[in-house]
Amino acid sequence: MKDYTQIILTKADGIATITLNRPDKMNAFTRTMGEEIIAAMDDIDADDAVRAVIFTGSGERAFCAGADLTPEGGGQVFASGEEVESLSDPRVRDGGGLLTLRLFESTKPLIAACNGVAVGVGATMQLAMDIRLAASHARYGFVFARRGIVPEAASSWFLPRIVGISQALEWCYTGRIFDAEEARAGGLVRSVHAPEDLLHAAHTLAREIADNTSAISVALTRAMMWRLASADHPMEAHKIDSRAIYRLSRSADAREGIASFLEKRRPVYPGKVSTDMPDFYPWWDERPYA
Repeated sequence: MKDYTQIILTKADGIATITLNRPDKMNAFTRTMGEEIIAAMDDIDADDAVRAVIFTGSGERAFCAGADLTPEGGGQVFASGEEVESLSDPRVRDGGGLLTLRLFESTKPLIAACNGVAVGVGATMQLAMDIRLAASHARYGFVFARRGIVPEAASSWFLPRIVGISQALEWCYTGRIFDAEEARAGGLVRSVHAPEDLLHAAHTLAREIADNTSAISVALTRAMMWRLASADHPMEAHKIDSRAIYRLSRSADAREGIASFLEKRRPVYPGKVSTDMPDFYPWWDERPYA
């Protein structure tokens, strides 16, 4: 496993945990941190033993207090200071967006366990995760308008899909910091927990996925839900789920799912995401920068 300097990656019993690890800086985001999370995701996606991923922050104060704007943070969070001739130049690309695009491509379910302050990219990186849990003292903020910039990390795509356009606009227009209960009421987080219970709740959820489901089914479901929710017509979803049902119903995982149900035992699915995804996957077109 790669040595990391700004995150910690652990794996145990089918669950990987990525911990943002700059507690003296409230886990503030740098380009290095983003690159390390992307490398960790490459490792995780290649590991068929990993069934779910939990993200959290080191220390008790913060999940991630946004971009590190100090000189010691590297000065590389935003686009390069040098002038470029074309806005298509790769140097223009937003580092938070590079991260969320990689999270979007994950074949494993992603669970955020937000253990404190999460503002700026600390909030937007969680939008590309599938389920978000919060400690009771967590605070969120889409503060970009208060810094003279705009929401980044592809959050203009993610946030309205999660909480609806009106709530997304209110939080981004005001740039205010809001608490975990407002995040839950607005649909940003699934549940709020006492700080000492947060990781246990995240692990319980990850364990339910790991112990009871087919890795192939989950990976395909994740891709279908994220991509097809914005299709122009339900026919697009019908095309894909018809192919998926046809292929997977003839798979070893489906046979095991039925057998374990009839035999009243826990399933042991043989399928591997790395080698056994159906032949039509991935069905989407190539994307710029991919």
